[in-house]
Amino acid sequence: MLDPDYALFAAVASAGSLSAAGRQLGISPAMVSRRLARLEARLGVRLVHRTTRRLSLTAVGAEFHRDMTDILARLSAAEERVTGTADAPRGPLRVSAPTSFGRLHIAPHLPRFLDRWPAVQLQLDLSDGYVDLLDGGVDIAVRIAAELPAGTTAHRLATNRRVLTASPRYLAEHGAPPGVEALRDHHLLAASGQLPWHLVAERRRRIVEGRSRVRTNSSELVRELAIGGGGIALRSLWDVSEALGDGRLVRVLPEWEGVRDLGIHAVHLDGAAPSPAVRAFVDFLQSLFSPLPWREEG
Repeated sequence: MLDPDYALFAAVASAGSLSAAGRQLGISPAMVSRRLARLEARLGVRLVHRTTRRLSLTAVGAEFHRDMTDILARLSAAEERVTGTADAPRGPLRVSAPTSFGRLHIAPHLPRFLDRWPAVQLQLDLSDGYVDLLDGGVDIAVRIAAELPAGTTAHRLATNRRVLTASPRYLAEHGAPPGVEALRDHHLLAASGQLPWHLVAERRRRIVEGRSRVRTNSSELVRELAIGGGGIALRSLWDVSEALGDGRLVRVLPEWEGVRDLGIHAVHLDGAAPSPAVRAFVDFLQSLFSPLPWREEG
């Protein structure tokens, strides 16, 4: 039987930290550290360089990790063949997504995924902050971004179209801006880090500087402020298409939109082939957004 400390070492090397490996294995970082030290003492070599924030493999440790990864993969494949569960999604799966996007466009559909793959132990974390896949122990992250970090594989789900919107009440009280330059005379609404706005209209480009009327870290709050008549917001169609459809919001300067460099992606770490659970969830996400569940015509 393979020594369990070998599997622990492989988890530490893959996760990049004691805490992340501990979360994967269901034990404390202190226990991970003690078992790793026990393995190094038994082998008589140092496998890992420890720092205050991250770990790095020694040359011997990197070679040992390659050997262990191959051995563990072969053992796992052999077990799956014996039990007849090869390629069946199962086990823990941790997913991270932006708060509003996850609530509106992922959560309502999760029962279908769970009914299809009942052996998957799903954890869905919603956050508008940046979540590091390695340090956070995240298997899949839904990212709305123009560029994605090195060391990841991204599956594009959709383009993130953004339009200028305001409520009929706000426009009745303040008037519609006659041009993009007039936006500076209006109440602007944006979450932290979302200003300035980079807008395009055919081949024209403009940058709209300004400060949000309300300071907030919540994109959902920005949407609700716009619906309530608080100002003009640049919002993704996936976020406001329902409000545009029922008249709570209307387009402002409809020839102008946010630059279309932002895409919606399902992202996981590079490396070994993704697990069946990761592959199944990526396929599930792609099925949700083909065709898009929100109106693209704005």
